[in-house]
Amino acid sequence: MKQLLSLLTILLAVCVHAQDELTSQLYKTYDTYKETSIGKRRIKHADIQPLIQKTAANPKFKVQKVGESIQGRDLNLISIGSGDINIFLWSQMHGDEPTATQAIFDIINFLDAPEFKTEKEEILSKLKLHFLPMLNPDGAEVYTRRNALGIDINRDALRLQSPEGRTLKRIRDSLDADFGFNLHDQSTYYNAERTEKPATISYLATAYNYEKDINELRANAMKVIVYMDKIIQNYAPGQVGRYSDDFEPRAFGDNIAKWGTSLILIESGGYTNDPEKQEIRKLNYVSILSALYTIAKGTYKDIPIEDYEKIPRNDRKLFDLKIENVTYELLGNDYTLDLGIFNHEIDLEDHEQFYYRGSVGDQGDLSTFYGYKTFDAKGYKIVPPKMVKVDRINNAMDLLKNGVAYVKTEMPEKSRFVHLPLMLVHEEFEMKDFSIRPGINPTFFLKKDGILTHAVINGFLIDLSQPLDGQNTGNGLIFR
Repeated sequence: MKQLLSLLTILLAVCVHAQDELTSQLYKTYDTYKETSIGKRRIKHADIQPLIQKTAANPKFKVQKVGESIQGRDLNLISIGSGDINIFLWSQMHGDEPTATQAIFDIINFLDAPEFKTEKEEILSKLKLHFLPMLNPDGAEVYTRRNALGIDINRDALRLQSPEGRTLKRIRDSLDADFGFNLHDQSTYYNAERTEKPATISYLATAYNYEKDINELRANAMKVIVYMDKIIQNYAPGQVGRYSDDFEPRAFGDNIAKWGTSLILIESGGYTNDPEKQEIRKLNYVSILSALYTIAKGTYKDIPIEDYEKIPRNDRKLFDLKIENVTYELLGNDYTLDLGIFNHEIDLEDHEQFYYRGSVGDQGDLSTFYGYKTFDAKGYKIVPPKMVKVDRINNAMDLLKNGVAYVKTEMPEKSRFVHLPLMLVHEEFEMKDFSIRPGINPTFFLKKDGILTHAVINGFLIDLSQPLDGQNTGNGLIFR
C-alpha cells in the first residue's frame, strides 16, 4: 500500500511539473497570441465584430448568434472542441469590465495557432469550449456597469427581464455546462487581506445556498481555483484574493452553481503601473488556459479543497496614494495625519478616453490601509496652494516650485482637463479657504525644513527636485 501511495505521489508530482512547464511557456510566448487590435479597456461592440467575423470564417470554430441586447447588438457564442466536457466562459456581463473579453480573443488566437499541438489536442479532445464575449454590449458602449434598461444583469437571474440575462440562462441550460467561468473586473482598491498587495486576481467558487454548503460541483471549482492560484503566484506573488462567498439569490453565478455547473468566478483587480490592465489580461490568459488543461487532464481532482481556504480573502484597504505622518496646521495647532487619496477616472463624452479627478478618500490614522504609492511625510508640512495670473504657461515646474497650483490664463475650449500638473481657472475664480477633509480635491504642497519639496496636484504626487518628464503627473483640471 505504501508503495502504491508513493507511486501515486510521484506521478502527481510529474504531472504538476509538466503543467508548470506549460504555464511557463504560455507566459513567455503570450505576445505571439495577444490580439493587438483591442489593447485598451474601453472597447466597444464594434471593436470586436471584425474578430467575430474572422473567427466565423475559420472552420475550426463554430460561431452562432445566440441573442441580442436591448439596443439590438448581437450576442455571439464561439465554440471549439469535440470533448464530452462542456466549458462555458462569458465575459463583460458588466459593460465596464472588459479585461477578460480581451483575454478570450487571446485564447482564441492561441487555439487557432499551430504551436502547443499536443496540449491543445488534449484540451480540445476532452473539452468543448464555448465563449460568449461581451454579454452587455450596450453597457460597453458607454462604459458603464448596467445595461440599457438600467439594471445589473448579474442581479437578473430570477426575473430574467433582460434579453442578455435570458440569453445567458438559455445557453447555460442548453449546454448543461460542466464548468462555468464567470469573468469580471473588480475595483482596483481591493487588496489581499492584511497585506499591502493589490488583489490583482480574485477567485470564487460560488456558493449555491445561504449555508455555503460544499457539494461535489463546488468542490471541483475550488480545486481548479487552487490550481489557478498556484499559477498566478509565479507572476504576481501574494496578489491573489478570495472573493466573498456570501450567497446572493438573484445573482447568475450563485444560480448557475445551483443549476448544476461548477462555477468559477474570476475578478480582475489592480496591478501597479498597469492602468489599462494589460498585464492582468495576460494573467487571465495564462490562468484560464492552465485551468482548461488541468480540467482536460483531470489532475485537479487530486487537489485538496482545504487549500482553497488558504487563499487570502479580499479586503478593500487600498488608495492610489497614501501620504503618511504629514503635519497639518489648523487654527494655529499642528496635527499629524495620514491621507488616503483616490484618482477617479472620468469618462469623456465618447467613452473612449478619460481623465482623472482626485479626491481625499479618508484621513486620520490610516495605519491599517495601504497605497499603490506610499510617501512617508514625517517632518513635512502641508502648505496651501497659491494662484497667479499669466498670459501663457511657459514652464509648469517653475510655477510649482513657487507654490503655484492655480493659474488664471487662456484655457482650451470645451476641455475639462489639461495635460499639465496645474489647475486652470477663469478670470473671476476665487480660491476658498484651504482645508483638508474627505471629499475635497487634493491640491497642495509639502514643505520640509522651510523648502517646498513636493506638490500634490489633483491627487498626484510630484517631486519638485526631479524633472516632470518621467513622473506620473496625471492631469490638471479646468474650472470655467
